[in-house]
Amino acid sequence: MTERPDLNKNLDSGTFRSYYYLKEELVRFCRQEGLRVSGGKEDLTKRISYYLDTGKELAPEAKAKPPSGKREITEDTLIESVPSYSERHRAFFEQRIGKRFTFNVAFQKWLRSNAGKSYGDAVIAYHSVMEEKKKGKTEIGRQFEYNTYIRDFFADNDGKSLDEAIRCWKYKKGLQGSHKYEREDLTALDRRQS
Repeated sequence: MTERPDLNKNLDSGTFRSYYYLKEELVRFCRQEGLRVSGGKEDLTKRISYYLDTGKELAPEAKAKPPSGKREITEDTLIESVPSYSERHRAFFEQRIGKRFTFNVAFQKWLRSNAGKSYGDAVIAYHSVMEEKKKGKTEIGRQFEYNTYIRDFFADNDGKSLDEAIRCWKYKKGLQGSHKYEREDLTALDRRQS
């Protein structure tokens, strides 16, 4: 096992991406190198990888502005390319779905990837998203590797404790490569006891 290298400007992006770094470490590196610190962990990772490859800051992505008009939303209204989650949108969905409506992550993803479809389609999709959520495993975003690891650890290890899951995670995140749970990670529990 090779030890995880410190995050510094001499790393190549491939090595950087093959190890797990906390968001705080990514932010600290960006500040130290004069890079923007805004965004989530995926944004920071992309920005740092580009910097390590080129020595330059990645230009911010231009975001299209949603229409400024306060037009009424109907079931025939088309979803914008950058969907908005305003009170007007919330009111539309609550009127069609009920007060239990929430802009949950899975539904927000659906809206973002279905620009051009109608808000009527979105109402139908919301019910499907909620049904999928009830059925079981929902997708956890890539930036939440820890959450995914812990969930998968418990799915494979009935009766194990959170402390054991965390010990295995700490072992795994120090390794180069994938940070997904694998049964072999349980060897970390044996190492601690010996």
